[in-house]
Amino acid sequence: MRPSGRKLDEMRSVSVETGFTKHAEGSALIKMGDTHVLCTATIEDRVPPFIKGSGLGWVTAEYGMLPRATNTRMRREAASGKQGGRTVEIQRLIGRSLRAGVDRVALGERQITVDCDVLQADGGTRCASITGGWIALRLAVNKLMKAGDVTSDPLVDPVAAISCGIYAGQPVLDLDYPEDSEAGVDGNFIMTSTKKLIEVQMSAEGSTYSRDQMNALLDLAEKGVDELVAIQKAATA
Repeated sequence: MRPSGRKLDEMRSVSVETGFTKHAEGSALIKMGDTHVLCTATIEDRVPPFIKGSGLGWVTAEYGMLPRATNTRMRREAASGKQGGRTVEIQRLIGRSLRAGVDRVALGERQITVDCDVLQADGGTRCASITGGWIALRLAVNKLMKAGDVTSDPLVDPVAAISCGIYAGQPVLDLDYPEDSEAGVDGNFIMTSTKKLIEVQMSAEGSTYSRDQMNALLDLAEKGVDELVAIQKAATA
């Protein structure tokens, strides 16, 4: 029934390569099917002006897609002199999602910036960015802890994200692009490993959905996040 032949509750294959870049304090190349995102984490001994002197740390994110991440070339946003609305919305989502799993007091007055660059897109780029971004963040914080720069672990609960939707009348897990472009309902579910919701983005496209259908998608999302958190832990062990 699904174009990929997957079961309704089956995710695409997921792989993670950590230490992908030489210079970043934490880096991971995450592949969710044909969606590939490079996530890097950079530690800086400074924070934005609005929290300077508070003793609190900050985690933020930037997001972008390479010109040939899709089947046609996109113009680099730098060439137009500004970021598009979609880019701004996604990077804000990534930043607030990752912060939800961080004890900013324990982090101390420093900033970690997670850069998420989409090398290849086939649906679910924001979800892959959040999931891979947490891995890069975990690796960077491990270095802080090893160096003794933080006294307790500031990462309190892993964060992961997965897409779910109603495709051909059925709830399905982890939409790829052919499904996403045809889904009557699609959503992104961001949550912690303890099943606490951070954000749910759901919309109907030419259709509507019931409470029962939404509950079914939430159940699928929990299953997907469980699997992704296990991958995150294995990648950073």
